[in-house]
Amino acid sequence: MRAVVQRVSRARVTVDGEETGALDGPGLLVLVGVTHGDGPDEAARLARKVAELRVLRGERSVLQEGAGVLLVSQFTLYGDTRRGRRPSWTAAAPGPVAEPLVDAVADALRAAGVPVATGRFGADMAVELVNDGPVTLLLEV
Repeated sequence: MRAVVQRVSRARVTVDGEETGALDGPGLLVLVGVTHGDGPDEAARLARKVAELRVLRGERSVLQEGAGVLLVSQFTLYGDTRRGRRPSWTAAAPGPVAEPLVDAVADALRAAGVPVATGRFGADMAVELVNDGPVTLLLEV
């Protein structure tokens, strides 16, 4: 699994003009991609890493601060642009594999006590954010 984590002061995701998830205060926007071979262990490791990552102000984690996570599926994180001008998406896991793993990350974060909002898997989403810092990290598990 691969994730882009951004420290935000606020963020929201909409689908067809309807807000599906939002953070109204400091927290993390996490874009999650799934590849072939990923499973529940990777989802659990990613959730633990996100919950405990000390990137909020004062080197604190969302778990320590009671801050939220806006989790958005992002298959394009596995786009391959090494050849040609059109990305290849073959490294991205198909929806029936990826969706339950993205849900597992959200569930594990919630089980740890982190408030989680989400986008809508497979939808054409509009993501708005105010990157705080800016702080943007790439995680791979």
